[in-house]
Amino acid sequence: MFSIPKIKTVESIMDKDFITITKYINLKELIGKMIEYNQKTLLVRGDTDDIEGIISLMDVHKLYYMKEEFEDIKVESVMNKNVIFGKINITIDECRNIMIKNNIGTLPILENDKVIGVLDKDHIIEHLYMGVENYGLTVKYIVEEIKEGICAIDKNGIVILWNRFMENRYGIKSEEIVGRYINDFLENTISERVLEARESMHDVYYTSKKEELYGLVHANPVFIDDEILGVVCTEVDITEAKKLSKELEKVNNTLRYLENEVKNLSKGSFDKVLGRSYKLEKAKDIAKQVSKTASSIFIFGESGTGKEVFARAIHEYSERKGQFIPVNCSAIPSELFESEFFGYESGAFTGASKKGKMGIFELARDGTVFLDEIGELPINMQAKLLRVLQEKEVQRIGGEKITKINSRIISATNRDLLDLVRKGKFREDLYYRLNVVEINLPPLRERKDDIEILIYNFLKEICEQNNKLRVDISKEAIQVLQRYSWKGNIRELKNAIETMVVLSKSDTIDIDNIPNYIIKSLENIEYEDSCDLNIITATQKLEVKIINKALEITNGNKAKAAKMLNIPRTTLYYKMNNYNII
Repeated sequence: MFSIPKIKTVESIMDKDFITITKYINLKELIGKMIEYNQKTLLVRGDTDDIEGIISLMDVHKLYYMKEEFEDIKVESVMNKNVIFGKINITIDECRNIMIKNNIGTLPILENDKVIGVLDKDHIIEHLYMGVENYGLTVKYIVEEIKEGICAIDKNGIVILWNRFMENRYGIKSEEIVGRYINDFLENTISERVLEARESMHDVYYTSKKEELYGLVHANPVFIDDEILGVVCTEVDITEAKKLSKELEKVNNTLRYLENEVKNLSKGSFDKVLGRSYKLEKAKDIAKQVSKTASSIFIFGESGTGKEVFARAIHEYSERKGQFIPVNCSAIPSELFESEFFGYESGAFTGASKKGKMGIFELARDGTVFLDEIGELPINMQAKLLRVLQEKEVQRIGGEKITKINSRIISATNRDLLDLVRKGKFREDLYYRLNVVEINLPPLRERKDDIEILIYNFLKEICEQNNKLRVDISKEAIQVLQRYSWKGNIRELKNAIETMVVLSKSDTIDIDNIPNYIIKSLENIEYEDSCDLNIITATQKLEVKIINKALEITNGNKAKAAKMLNIPRTTLYYKMNNYNII
C-alpha cells in the first residue's frame, strides 16, 4: 500500500488455464464453446496442436449478417491467421505496447515456441488499476503528513489539491476549495501568475488577514509534451521555521501517467449494459459511434429500461475530462429549476447559502449533463436551456460573471416529445437541438433472450448485497419469467428477483417462489380461438389450452404444473383424463 510501482513480467498476471479449439469445428460449435467457457476470444490449434489462428466473438458477430449458412462455416476459413505472440520474459508494459500497436485485445505468450499462457486487456487494466490505487494512497499519505503547504491547480485555475497545512494556514477547508477557482478565495496568487507566464516562480510574501504570517512559495508549471497541465505550488512558513524545506517530489506526473494508461485501455464502458439482443446491440453501436463527438444525444425508452446506465456508459466511453451529472427533471420543484441548473451567488435570494452554489452545468464542465424525464421541464426553463446550448455559457443567479461551458447534453424520456411539441408543451427548437442523435432502448418484452442474462446478474448482485450464499434458479422458473410482459422492464425484473432471493428457503429458485402477480398474469392468457357462444364448450377449450401451456412450461412435470395452475394435483389428473390430455 505504501510503496512505488514495481516492474512485473507477463508471467505474473497471464492466464495459464486458457482454452483452445480445433480449426475444423463450425461456427455453431464455436459459439457453444464460447458460452460454455465464458470466453469472447479463443485460440485455434492446427493438426500439430500449434496455434494457427485466433477468433473472437466480434468476428462471429460480423459474419452473422454477412453470410448465409452461417452456422456451417468452418473456423479455419474465417479465423485471423496473423497471430501476434509475446515472450515469457517481457514486462507487462511491453505487452501493453504490443497490443496497442497491433490493435489487438488478446496476446498469446510463448516459451520455447510453445504457448503457455494468454494475456488480454482485462489483465492489464486490473494491473494498472491496482497500481493507481496503491500509488494514490501513497501520495495521499505523503501530502497530508508533510509539514509544508501544497496547492495544485489545473490549467483552468481550478484547485485540485489543498493539503492540511494550507487548511490550517488560510482557514479554508479542502472540501470548500477543491474543484473551485482559486481566485474565488485568494487574490493575485503566484500560482495564477505562473499559469499565465508558463515558467517557474518563487516569492516571499507577508499577510495579516488571519494573523501576521511570512511564507516562502515555489510555484512550478507542469508540462507533458509541451502542453501545460497546471501548476504545483509549495509553501513554507518561515515565520517560525526561518528556514526552507525541501520541495515536494513531483509525484503528480506519475499518477497522471497511470490514469491516462488506464483510460487508454478501458474501452469496456458498455459491458455494464447487459444483453446481446439485436436491438440492444444496435443501440450500443450507435452510442459508441457518436460518443466521441460533441453532438447532443436523445435516449427514448420506457420506464425501467436503463436509460441512465446507458447514458453513463456513453459518458465513460467518450473519455470526457469532466463529471457525469444526472438530473431528474421531474424531481426538481419548478421554483428551484433555475438555481439548480445555473447556480447562484451569495445573497442572491432569501435563504441562499452565504457561499453561493455551483449549478449543474458548472459541475459538469467538460463533462456530461444527463437530463432524465426531459419532457417534465417547465416551458420557461426550456427557453433558458436552449440559450445555454446555443451560447455555451451560463450566468449564476445574482452574479455578473459569465462562465464558458463545454458540457455534452444527453436527454431521455419515456414520453412522446413530438406529441408534446404539437400540443405546445415542449419547444420545437429545443426538441431538434436535443435530438441530434436518437437512440431507442427496447423494452424488456422485446429482449426475451436477454432476460436470462439479467436474471443471473441480479442473482449474483443481490446475494452479495444480502450476504447470502449463491442462489441458483430452475430452467422452468426462467421460462415463466421469460413469458411475463415486464411492464416495469429491468427495474421490475430486478425487484422480482430480489423478492425471490430474500424469501427463498432453498439454494434454487423454482416456480413456486415466483411472485403471485406474475403467475396470475400468465394465467390470464388471451383466448385467441374463435369465440364459441356455448359457454360450456368455450370454458372446456380454454381449460385444455391453459393446462397444455402449464405442462409445456414445466416440461411435463404435473406437480409443478398443478402449483402453477393453483389447483390440487388430483384435480389436474382428473381434468387431464377427462379432456384426454396425454
